[in-house]
Amino acid sequence: MTIDINNESGESADTAGLVSLARFVLDELRIHPLSELSIVLVDAQTMTSYHEKFMGEPGPTDVLSFPMDELRAPSDGEEAPEGLLGDVVLCPTVTAAQAEEHGRTPDQEAEYLLVHGILHLLGHDHAEPEEKAEMFGLHHRLMDAWQQERDNRGGRAPQ
Repeated sequence: MTIDINNESGESADTAGLVSLARFVLDELRIHPLSELSIVLVDAQTMTSYHEKFMGEPGPTDVLSFPMDELRAPSDGEEAPEGLLGDVVLCPTVTAAQAEEHGRTPDQEAEYLLVHGILHLLGHDHAEPEEKAEMFGLHHRLMDAWQQERDNRGGRAPQ
């Protein structure tokens, strides 16, 4: 699995931890091991530009997902296709600002948003109540599994 991360934000971030989390999530979802993911951390001005250009919404947002090959997690018995997942764009400035209101540290908020972005790359959405329940149920299961994995390793992220 190729996971590239590029911090263009000018802010410090746990890039190694985000890569470990992304690898864990993609493994849990049985995404093909030769698939590729890109994670980009940007400043608020760049995120505002992306949010306005691609979503038609004003101001910065916390996470945007740009799928490439429209890959999906395989069903039981299916083999996962190989391909480009796409890009998850995070804004550490926005992440840090909203972390406290969600009862998380900035790093925990970044992890939460990364999983959210990856699920969007895999075709999950939350526009309708049924979709929202499915997506957030999976999201919470993945975050719980990640926390359990870290607890089993004495607080260290899996490599």
